[in-house]
Amino acid sequence: MPSVLRDGPYDFVFFSADREEPIHIHVKRDRQIAKFWLSPVSAAKNRGFKQHELDHISRLVMQYDRILIEAWHDYFDS
Repeated sequence: MPSVLRDGPYDFVFFSADREEPIHIHVKRDRQIAKFWLSPVSAAKNRGFKQHELDHISRLVMQYDRILIEAWHDYFDS
């Protein structure tokens, strides 16, 4: 599970088995995890985050969208 970046308590990661899915990122904190599609940014799954925190994470994903897409291509296209 490659870590792409960290912002505060949040780890932005890929799962190697996700190659065949559309571009997305998983965001983890403690035992919570959420999945976001990147083009366009939208929440796909949520396990454990309350809505206000999920909204904050969504804004972070939008902020880092370009970096995350580049990291996806660097990882999965190599």
